[in-house]
Amino acid sequence: MSKSKTSLTVMLVDDQPARAALLEQALLDHRYQVIARLTSAAGLAEHVARLEPDVIIIDIESPDRDTLEHMASLHRDNPRPVVMFSGEGDTSSIERAMRAGVSAYIVDGLNPTRVKTIVDVAIARFREYHALRRELEETRTQLADRKQIDRAKGLLMKHRNLSEDQAYNAMRKMAMDRSQKLAEVANNIIAVMDLLDS
Repeated sequence: MSKSKTSLTVMLVDDQPARAALLEQALLDHRYQVIARLTSAAGLAEHVARLEPDVIIIDIESPDRDTLEHMASLHRDNPRPVVMFSGEGDTSSIERAMRAGVSAYIVDGLNPTRVKTIVDVAIARFREYHALRRELEETRTQLADRKQIDRAKGLLMKHRNLSEDQAYNAMRKMAMDRSQKLAEVANNIIAVMDLLDS
């Protein structure tokens, strides 16, 4: 999401023009900029890629399978905070919407006085979710790197008859000499040793 914009841009998806007009007015009252009003979620990912809204608001009686598939595609390829207003309040509808990437699911329609709070909560949840996801990915990468470093160290100890400290220091020196990360050096060592073994 762009930091240089003075007001958040919103894409509205609502198949009822009168309801969409009320929601748009509530957003404008809170200084949001409505950049598009769509009547369905069809082609949502393409619209989002082209217009790059900060937030997407969907007002729908019942989120059908097609809508949720469009949402999941968007969440996978070009994630954005999504607020969904819906008449469906059953647990399975809410769970399906959340799995498809909805940040805030509001049942029983729109109260214009609550719009700003709801959008703020959706943005906060979206940012928190993506920060946790980044952290998880970094942890997975670090664990994978650690495994490769340990494996390469073991190969050097075996093939070069080095102690653990000597193998680790040799890898560190190679990493510094080549301006590479330790994990890259480890992967190179493993690749070379695998070639020698085969």
